[in-house]
Parts: sequence; structure tokens; C-alpha cells
Amino acid sequence: MSTITVAALQIGADYAGKAATLAKVMAFEPQIASSGASLVVMPEALLGGYPKGENFGTQLGFRLPEGREAFARYYANAVDMDGPELAELAGLSARTGATLVLGVIERAGSSLFCTAVFITPEAGVCAKHRKLMPTGTERLIWSLGDGSTMPVVDSGFGKLGAAICWENHMPLFRTAMYAKGVEIWCAPTVDDRDIWRSTMRHIAHEGRCFLVNSCQVQPSPAELGIVAGPWEADRPLLRGGSMIVGPLGDVLAGPLEHETGLLTAEIDLAELPRARYDFDVVGHYARPDVFSLHVDERAKQGVVFGGD
Repeated sequence: MSTITVAALQIGADYAGKAATLAKVMAFEPQIASSGASLVVMPEALLGGYPKGENFGTQLGFRLPEGREAFARYYANAVDMDGPELAELAGLSARTGATLVLGVIERAGSSLFCTAVFITPEAGVCAKHRKLMPTGTERLIWSLGDGSTMPVVDSGFGKLGAAICWENHMPLFRTAMYAKGVEIWCAPTVDDRDIWRSTMRHIAHEGRCFLVNSCQVQPSPAELGIVAGPWEADRPLLRGGSMIVGPLGDVLAGPLEHETGLLTAEIDLAELPRARYDFDVVGHYARPDVFSLHVDERAKQGVVFGGD
């Protein structure tokens, strides 16, 4: 059967930390189960948090002690790939029958990665994608991913790939994912601007794939009475805008703004050959005699022991 229901869970990281955020996600279990969704996409940095506006006490050429303390707190709130948070989400996936794709802050040694995790009902945590290029001052706190975590996961109902936030602006990354046969493009993000919606529609139209975009929604610290820094404003810190898009760029659901919720749409994977009839970006519309892309999928280690 090629027709399935997909969903975007629009939700925000809780200022109280990852346990409180996880509890908010788990509260949606009845709604996820009743929706019959085969796939649920959640936002970037949901577990671990997106510290919008934080500068971690850093100026060019020096770092303040209070910034190191801020990073230590952020590091403590990150998740381990074999930790209890992802195990609990694997249970949610198994009980509801929904594959989950969600953004976490992954702790690896003393470094952090902005990561999208794939969780299936059958296998639990089965794959991850580390953000290749943190944007702007995200580079203060997140390490760079490499080509070894660029999976396309065969879920049984469709081939899933993920691009995190501004990775979606990287044409060569998109080309590599298209060449891997992605059918449902998962886009965890914290970008809530109007122009982002144009990007989402363009990628679905360019890749001739379905796209599920999930954005955090979160009030500002000021609205919650939290003293967090000079970036506070009398508007939502993140307003959401999650949406689901079809392979010709048509909006199937959303955008959902200013509220937490489960956004759903029914999609038919059988539409993809029809959508690609006149445009297969890495197939009949490619020009390999003029252009080529070489992708290095080897893991990059700073220290290698033994061998040659």
C-alpha cells in the first residue's frame, strides 16, 4: 500500500531541560497512535535545546568564565545515543508503530553535535545524521558532521532522508541525498521565517519528493518570566511554521504557527513517478558530461591507531 499518513510534531524544548521536554513529547502518544501516522518528524535540537540568543561568553579572541559555565550546563543537557531518552522514544515508536525522526544535541566524548536521529518500531535507533555545517555562531558549540552520517533509511513505507535547518540550503548536499533515492525529505529546523517556507516548497519540487518540515515553537524567556539575556523580546522566540509538502511543491498541511500540535497529511508514494516524469534531478535531467559530484562518505577521525 503506497498511501500513508505522515506528521510533523510542532513542539519546543522546555527551559527546564531534556526530561521535561521528553515528557511533553510522550504526552502526545495517544494522539500519535490515533492519527495512524507511519512517520513523525520533530524539530531540530528538540532534546538538548536550541539556545537562541546565547553567546556563551565569547568574543573574538577571548572566552569568559561564565560562558564556560553556560556551556557546561548545555553539555549536561545533551543526550547520549545509547542513553535513556532515546530508549524511551524507541518505546514510543514501537507502541505507536510510527517511525520517528527528531533533532537532538548528541554528546560524543567532550564534543556536541546537532543530530537527527532515526527511530523505527522494529529496530529502535537505527541511524543518525550529524549536521554538516553549523550556521554562524552555532559553530561555538557544535562540531561538524562528516560524510559518514548521511543516511537514507528504507523504512518499509518509503526512503527517508534528513537535512537539518540550513543544510537545506546546501545544493551539493541535496544532490547527494537525491542520488540516494530519498522519497520523504525530513527537515527538522528552528527557522520560522516566511522565506523558509519557500525553501521547503522548492526542495520538494526540486527533488520531486514529499517533505515534512518540523519547527520548534517556543515563547520567549521574557514571556515566561525567565531572565535569560538581552535578546528577550515581547514576541514568541520561535513561532513554528511546520508544514508538509507534496512533490510538486504543493502545501498539503500547515504552516502551523504559534501553537504546539501534531500536523498530519495523507501522502501517496505512487505519485513520485508521475511527479518525476518531466524532472528527475539526478536522472534524465542531469548532465554528467558537464557536471559531476564526488561524495566522501568516510568517517574522519582526528587520531587513528594502527594500520596504514
